[in-house]
Amino acid sequence: MRQYLVLATLILVFSSASAQNKLYSSTKSEFTFFSKAPLEDIKASNTRANSMINLSNRELVVRLPVSQFQFSNKLMQKHFNENYLESEKYPFATFNGRINEDLDLSKTGVYVVSASGILTIHGVDQERKINGKLTVTDQSMFLETKFQVILVDHKIEIPKLVFKKIAEIVEVSASINYAPYKK
Repeated sequence: MRQYLVLATLILVFSSASAQNKLYSSTKSEFTFFSKAPLEDIKASNTRANSMINLSNRELVVRLPVSQFQFSNKLMQKHFNENYLESEKYPFATFNGRINEDLDLSKTGVYVVSASGILTIHGVDQERKINGKLTVTDQSMFLETKFQVILVDHKIEIPKLVFKKIAEIVEVSASINYAPYKK
């Protein structure tokens, strides 16, 4: 229910900006995570995220369906969804924040940006500041970021049996293409 409330709020908040062409939505995205542990490296990717940026107030929202991460090993994917991220119970990871810098993002260029907000993974909210690079062109924007997620901060437990196969800190990389939002 919470996910639907967040989505409805986003549509209402962002709808006023679309009339002024200040609302951008994602057209293509890729999120990857990498876990480097003593016995095994784990990598997965997800191209199903949705995101919006409101240029008038610099709000940024990302919604990522957890179960859509793809692994090279299907057993890893099953364990990830059932045992660690519990994707049926917590189907989405989200970030709701605001770009910190007071930049005129209506002008083309490459901007080093940061966004502060709430990162929710596994049902646990964490205040975060995430750094990135935003490339703005006449009709699109491209956001790139890389950050770390500490599993214990989101109450993701690693059984002792596989402790040497899963890192306690996972590196997340994201790239998101944006275009002006169209109803």
